[in-house]
Amino acid sequence: MRNHAGDGLQQPSLVELAADSLRRRILGGDLKPGERLKEEQLTEELGISRPPLREAMRLLEQEGLITKLPRYGAQVVSLTAHDIWELLTLRQSLEVLALTLAMPVSEEGLAEPRQLLADMETCAKDNSRAGMVDAGFQFHLSLVGLAGHSRISAVYRSLQAQLQLCMAVNTEASHEPLPDNVARHRQLLDAIATGDLALALAALNDHGHGAYLEARRADS
Repeated sequence: MRNHAGDGLQQPSLVELAADSLRRRILGGDLKPGERLKEEQLTEELGISRPPLREAMRLLEQEGLITKLPRYGAQVVSLTAHDIWELLTLRQSLEVLALTLAMPVSEEGLAEPRQLLADMETCAKDNSRAGMVDAGFQFHLSLVGLAGHSRISAVYRSLQAQLQLCMAVNTEASHEPLPDNVARHRQLLDAIATGDLALALAALNDHGHGAYLEARRADS
């Protein structure tokens, strides 16, 4: 790798790699909500110095995955029942609007959601919770994208990290088998594929309502 002065390539790469590693640990449940992030330990585990680690943590703070407390340091965000309610109701509203604009959806339009559902099946077989959380978000983002409405997609994408954290906490606490999680998403996609808007919205409501109830149980 080039190491020319002013190259500017190595440092961002270290920051991105560190941020990605921490993000996957949080979403995969290795780093628990409320867990303190100790710089000395993380620099050793990630093999980097403190400056890129701190920059990576700043990025995750902007994403809403970690928070910094005075005289304590950084810790993984803990979502309250109200936080979860806000996130899931906002997600539901955006998805209802997107599907209302998108329906009926062509077979070509369903290709990406179906591929992402296949990715979720692979994650379930590999028992990868972090992978499932990421693929699950991408699946829902692809459904929103069916509307062809760039601003709805942009708003939805801006919530990515917080929604993924909500999904991760929900999946971990509910003890739902990953194949069952895939099955719930398949039922939603099958309803959309019928071209019946009322049926698709009913399936979306059931899907979101189930996620909300599981998340509420997780916080109680």
